[in-house]
Amino acid sequence: VHLVESGGGLVQAGGSLRLSCAASGRTFSTTAMGWFRQAPGKEREFVAAISWSGGWTSYADSVKGRFTISRDNAKNTVSLQMNSLKLEDTAVYYCAALRRYYSNYTPPSAADYWGQGTQVTVSS
Repeated sequence: VHLVESGGGLVQAGGSLRLSCAASGRTFSTTAMGWFRQAPGKEREFVAAISWSGGWTSYADSVKGRFTISRDNAKNTVSLQMNSLKLEDTAVYYCAALRRYYSNYTPPSAADYWGQGTQVTVSS
């Protein structure tokens, strides 16, 4: 599975951004997907995950109620809608193909494939 993220950029606090991840590979529609992020000097952390069907989603507590993960298996894409952005959301965001879906926290070690990342910068 090859993953390419897009949609990052600079946004003011309180604003919104939508990240997209385009996937290639025949197994996308049967693969759980996730978004992670990594801020400077910090470890990569879980943001959101979605099951292969899209019927199940999970979120980190820090983004719950503000971010929404979705997927379109017909288009081989997974998206992350980010609303009410905060300064602490600034990070490089990575799309990942997961070995399986986790109903709560998804560790970065659960990822089989990673995208190259897209920068999200939230300014005051």
